[in-house]
Amino acid sequence: MAKTIIGIDPGTNILGYGIISVDSKGPHYVDMGVFDLRKIKDPFEKLANIFAGVTELLEEHKPDELAVESPFYGKNAQVILKLGRAQGAALTAAVMKGIPVAEYAPRKAKIAICGNGAAAKEQVSLMIQKTLEVELDPKYLDATDALAIALCHHYQMSNPLAAIGGRSDWKKFLEANPDRIKK
Repeated sequence: MAKTIIGIDPGTNILGYGIISVDSKGPHYVDMGVFDLRKIKDPFEKLANIFAGVTELLEEHKPDELAVESPFYGKNAQVILKLGRAQGAALTAAVMKGIPVAEYAPRKAKIAICGNGAAAKEQVSLMIQKTLEVELDPKYLDATDALAIALCHHYQMSNPLAAIGGRSDWKKFLEANPDRIKK
């Protein structure tokens, strides 16, 4: 049975979203886009638009899970506060629909997609295109970041080691899964 995951790259000027479907053959591209909020001056109206827009996405695509990029450490506390508010509006929409939420640091998503936590947005976009076998418009880098968050979540949830604390400790995995050992 296929699972749908929505990834969100929060922002109060541009919020990116990416949607993937995962079945027995792996992840597949469904949709992506941005909410361009730059023309809205009132910061609380922006949050209302984020909540309404994400709610609409949830109703349209009926995801099983939502993954969101966490606000990252920065020198400007105002920027972090704004990102946190945007993230909160998106998370509230999911929680109110009963959709499980996961949060990932930008660095973790870049490592999951590119193997490099300092990868540029363009590198992430290229790897997403190769992984999902789709052509993406480079003007939507916030949306490709959201696809990266969705893929990162899929990889995290499909990792057999995640069930035992996410550590890459094979001894603990084998102890927890003796039925998976072929003799």
